[in-house]
Amino acid sequence: MENLIQLILLSSLVSVPGSSAENLAFKGTATQSSTYSTWSAKRAIDGLRNVPYCIHTSIYSTPWWRLDLQDYYDVSTVIITARSDCCLDETRGAEIRIGNSLENNGNNNPICAVTPGFLLGQSISFSCLGMKGRYVNVVRSGSTSILALCEVEVYGVHRQKTFLRLKFSSSGDVAAESDKILHQLQSALGLNISDFKLSWTQLPKKEEEQEEDGGSCVKHL
Repeated sequence: MENLIQLILLSSLVSVPGSSAENLAFKGTATQSSTYSTWSAKRAIDGLRNVPYCIHTSIYSTPWWRLDLQDYYDVSTVIITARSDCCLDETRGAEIRIGNSLENNGNNNPICAVTPGFLLGQSISFSCLGMKGRYVNVVRSGSTSILALCEVEVYGVHRQKTFLRLKFSSSGDVAAESDKILHQLQSALGLNISDFKLSWTQLPKKEEEQEEDGGSCVKHL
């Protein structure tokens, strides 16, 4: 007689190819803390770098602008373009934050960089080294001020997920062997797996095989 444990394994494999040349901001939607006149959030992702195609908040405590990429990415580069006519102080000292949280409107996510002083109409590239996230924020923290941006570009790679659904039998304690199962799966696939999640889709069922007249049967306990 053998006690069998049936396990359904659901895993997530993340494939990260080289950085894309596509501006991911075009796929997203934008919002901001407030809007001055018609200088709305979407103007920072319209592909136009010149005034008046810029965003401009009203005077606000900690003004911010946020891009929702609509999916999860490893962000390699963010490029910000300043106004070409005036008011460069409205772009200086802004934090670029990337992450998956909307706590505090996304302004608590990790910082990629802080913007320096710009020249009129200048575009500056910031390396974010594959920071992971759906949201890209530009925020002037800790001050009552204005935020102005003429264009925000985002480059990186999509965090593609492949789901594996496996079923197997074990006579041992499967829960206690999770690390071993993960190692064997990674070795068998020949992949460098990151963000691997091992979880039950249903509670394991213990099966007991018994001999009866005319054959055997399996009982689920």
